[in-house]
Amino acid sequence: QVQLVESGGGLVQAGGSLRLSCAASGRTFSSSAMGWFRQAPGKEREFVATISASAAVTRYADSVKGRFTISRDNAENTVYLQMNSLKPEDTAVYYCAARLSWPIATTPGPYDYWGQGTQVTVSS
Repeated sequence: QVQLVESGGGLVQAGGSLRLSCAASGRTFSSSAMGWFRQAPGKEREFVATISASAAVTRYADSVKGRFTISRDNAENTVYLQMNSLKPEDTAVYYCAARLSWPIATTPGPYDYWGQGTQVTVSS
């Protein structure tokens, strides 16, 4: 069993920055691919970023490429999402997800565990 707890969400003005954290329990974190997804009201959950177990491989949605950076600290069992140059359209609940295998995945289906989500609101 893996538990994921996100933090770091909040209200920020357009152009600002936030860093989301996802703390994971369990021994499998260092061998798990991790992902960030988001869901805005009335919309489907969408892929944001993913990182391989070793952090050697990352992928980003086109909408966040160049603005967001995913990273991980396997010693701390934590994955991060640094979000810069935020836009109102980035407003959503952001979810952390763990996949107990490799490779990385850019759709929700392959992920095994999910956090409860953290709200990010970007005002114009």
